[in-house]
Amino acid sequence: MGTPAAEVEVDEHQARRLLAAQHPDLAHLKVVSIASGWDNCMLRLGDELALRFPRRKLAAQLMKHEQRWLPQLKDRLPLEIPAPIRVGVAQYQYPWDWSVTPWIEGETADLSPPDSSQGDVLAAFFEALHQPAPADAPENPYRGVPLNQRAQAFADRVATLEGRTTALDERVHALWSDALAAENDAPPTWIHGDLHPRNVLVKNGRLTGVIDWGDMARGDRASDLAAVWMLLPQLESRRRAMGACRSVSAATWRRARGWALLYSVILLSSGLVDDARMVAIAERTLSRLWEGP
Repeated sequence: MGTPAAEVEVDEHQARRLLAAQHPDLAHLKVVSIASGWDNCMLRLGDELALRFPRRKLAAQLMKHEQRWLPQLKDRLPLEIPAPIRVGVAQYQYPWDWSVTPWIEGETADLSPPDSSQGDVLAAFFEALHQPAPADAPENPYRGVPLNQRAQAFADRVATLEGRTTALDERVHALWSDALAAENDAPPTWIHGDLHPRNVLVKNGRLTGVIDWGDMARGDRASDLAAVWMLLPQLESRRRAMGACRSVSAATWRRARGWALLYSVILLSSGLVDDARMVAIAERTLSRLWEGP
């Protein structure tokens, strides 16, 4: 399982054409392709804006989640998020809704790690985000669910990795068993749902923004708290982050370690196909899990 193929590609020419038809006051701005991920492609629009287009049908509904809910969350979060400021619709053979968002400065955290002071910043983001979500908030069948619902996926991924990597050893099964045994003692909250380092931005060692909210949902915050091991290189920074999350129980941290392990085996098995950056993220996360806390 490597990076999914795009069902629809959006280039700079098509983006300019859609802008001219739907948001003509922005059509004079320079458009530059920046990145294409699993679900969306992103283009920079001038100096202060970005364009975000689903590249797969599956992502089109996730885009609607961002468009509806991010404007409601942005003012309470201590880091910038790409809350849409304009919405585009299907036109000219492009089949789905799309967004104009603010441009957030920074480089992804896998290429520019946060410095040792950022554990407190990450904790403040968690505490602000992980608040009760309304009953009609999105549900995600893969993120924020009880960890035992992902047990088969974990076993399948570990099996595919046998003989392909030296990053896994007997500690994997002990940590996973401990996480599965942890009580699910936390009420559901808002979660980002995909807080790996390529969805977090850093500038000059400081966290600046969190992007790619398509998996946002109402669920178990432990799936987001896994980012402590995915994002923070320093042991002391991870300890500070955990200490600052005063509303998080010991059982939730045990589940969070399980989520960090699950994300690691998913990224490792997918990354070995075609994405060395994902492999590096997985290997660093595993190393931090073994180091602690």
